[in-house]
Amino acid sequence: MKASNSKPLRILGARVIDPASGRDERKGELCIVDGRFAERLSPAQAREAVTVKADGLVVAPGFVDLCCRLGEPGRSARETVRTGTLAAAAGGFTTMVAMPDSLPAADNVGTVQLLREICAREAAVRVLPAGTLTKGHEGEALAPLGSLRKAGVAAVTDTVSGVQNNEIMRRALEYAAMFGLVVLDHCQDSSMTEGAQMHEGAWSLRLGLRGWPRAAEEIVVSSDCALAALTRARIHLQHLSSGGSAEIVRQAKARGLPVTAEVSALHLLLTDASLAGYDTRLKLNPPLREERDRLALIAALVDGTLDAVSSDHSPCTATEKDCEFDQAPFGAASLETAFAAAHEAVVVDGHAPLPVLIKRLTCGPARVLGLEAGTLAAGAAADFTLLDPAAKWKPAAGGLLSKSGNDPLVGRTLHGRVRATYVDGRKVFGD
Repeated sequence: MKASNSKPLRILGARVIDPASGRDERKGELCIVDGRFAERLSPAQAREAVTVKADGLVVAPGFVDLCCRLGEPGRSARETVRTGTLAAAAGGFTTMVAMPDSLPAADNVGTVQLLREICAREAAVRVLPAGTLTKGHEGEALAPLGSLRKAGVAAVTDTVSGVQNNEIMRRALEYAAMFGLVVLDHCQDSSMTEGAQMHEGAWSLRLGLRGWPRAAEEIVVSSDCALAALTRARIHLQHLSSGGSAEIVRQAKARGLPVTAEVSALHLLLTDASLAGYDTRLKLNPPLREERDRLALIAALVDGTLDAVSSDHSPCTATEKDCEFDQAPFGAASLETAFAAAHEAVVVDGHAPLPVLIKRLTCGPARVLGLEAGTLAAGAAADFTLLDPAAKWKPAAGGLLSKSGNDPLVGRTLHGRVRATYVDGRKVFGD
């Protein structure tokens, strides 16, 4: 990443929302000096400052994404660090945690270091690598967590493989806690999802596709909470899809367990009914579920049961998705449309005001991993985004920055758009 602007920067006229400090000013001013936020500019700084007039826009901290995939190393046909981080900037994200299911897997210092070197050259935003919890994310032998911690991983996870053995998961949690690592867990009992293609319900019956029951997620959410109580290790539950899962987390938090959780933007907006046309871009893991699940997830996000909204960006090539539904890989590209999807589902539909959603995109996920991000406070790195909540737009395949071809919201009218994104006070995206 390049150095920040040499001149001071001033954003004028925008609504300033910083949930970390409780700041919400209808017509505020944001000042940046040497790549960091400042309370005010000196008279000399004000004379040389670059001024951005942002009337009608909202300035918010840069979004923090706890779950995305960048393709490299090993899957550059789907995405590269360069294209993935440019897409992140277009979506308002300035910090992203990269999942370790690369080729080779990030279960060793060498792979983590390779990703860090690629990011140092190519990344448009901050990338924090995650390491695997077990070797090869196969759920059998623990990865060298101490070495991975020293190599700079932000967290550890076996991503969509998940650890299927509770004894191994217990030991992994204890081991991770020794090094102060948060364990991110994809909650799926694979014995219940063999061959499953979508949510088990009326639509799976209509479409003739094998169903994926809520229980396959809820069983693992329950066991993770039980193991958190046993080990007192920090565990973060990734991209929950079931209303029952949200209720389990709510109860766990009421008991004071060290558990946090997230939901993907697509699960806030869409349901399994969206699969009526067998659109493989909407074949997700976990799957889209029913309207009652969607509403329960929104309610859990609003009341703080769910701490974060993630992109769950899972890029695939258009060719990979252009096949029979049961042969297509899981995953959707979603970095560039995540804010608009969540904004439409939560704010436009009247479930919560904009500051609540911004909190779940900024300081909420930052606190999950203890990151110095997600705030506009003086002295913090000047990572921020300019939003246009009133904008209506249709993503077009040719206008997206991601290399992947599987954004399911292409062609759909969305409400709310990112207009510009800055990292260290330097513009990395702007239309």
